[in-house]
Amino acid sequence: MLDVLSRPLLTLTPPRLALIAAVAALIAAYFALDLQRFLSLQSLKAAQHWFAALYAERPILVTTLFVLTFSMLTALTLPGAAVMMLAAGASFGLLWGSVLSTFASALGATVAMLATRYLFRDAVAKKFAAQIRQVDERIHNDGPYFLMTLRLAPIIPFFVVNWIVGLTGMRTWPFFWSSFVGMFAGTAAYVNAGTQLATVNSFSDIFSPPIIASLAALALLPLLLRWVVTRVESRGASRR
Repeated sequence: MLDVLSRPLLTLTPPRLALIAAVAALIAAYFALDLQRFLSLQSLKAAQHWFAALYAERPILVTTLFVLTFSMLTALTLPGAAVMMLAAGASFGLLWGSVLSTFASALGATVAMLATRYLFRDAVAKKFAAQIRQVDERIHNDGPYFLMTLRLAPIIPFFVVNWIVGLTGMRTWPFFWSSFVGMFAGTAAYVNAGTQLATVNSFSDIFSPPIIASLAALALLPLLLRWVVTRVESRGASRR
């Protein structure tokens, strides 16, 4: 287990200060320029046909810009993820839209996790000390399975998970792939709604009670899988 809470404070070197300033500037620009107006459901519906036509003309460019924009929104903890997933469904279709959205979201989450670990450790450790110890213990015991459960059943808000896990012993690659796997089902629900964008009038239209129940049941799957693997390994060891 990793106890970052007992480590010395981070030294504010010039490169670290420059990165912190860049993050602050991007967040300030987002709100100062009122960029969130482009990430509303109404704006998406108005631009749906234009975006689809642009994708048909320049698919690689549009796909790249989509992934970069979605990743940046996630990394900076800015609003707009729901609209981005709906846009993915409307433009890329269910399968490709789900893959792209989940990849971008997992990539942005990984950047946020690393930023917490190397830039904002002290502030996050001070605010979430108790939660960090609890999550670190669960990750030490269950590894990526526990993170998948957190992603499937958002007991802790998505962005807070990125911050807290950044101060645990979890490595970057397990964080990325377990986030991808854990977020795929919920992301696909949004993307699927995007394929029928004309029928979506509010975000509450996306999650029906059966879908919510299904996601709750899926949240138990990683820990159940962990239990099965542990049982199989223990039986194999006892037979040797």
